[in-house]
Amino acid sequence: MNGKTYLLISAAIFALIAILHIVRLVNRWSILIGSFTVPLWGSWLGFILAAALSVWAFRLMGKWSFRHH
Repeated sequence: MNGKTYLLISAAIFALIAILHIVRLVNRWSILIGSFTVPLWGSWLGFILAAALSVWAFRLMGKWSFRHH
């Protein structure tokens, strides 16, 4: 696997995770891990981090084509 493929897969996975966090927030789904209920603000944090990592990977992928041709 080359670097550009790795970045594309990473960006897509992080984008999917960000979308899932937004879906959880919109639908107000609760998540229970053992006896601990994950608060909704956890999904805001997860969305922000996953979206930022996805955008970062997509931007690096765009720069990759100019540097490595």
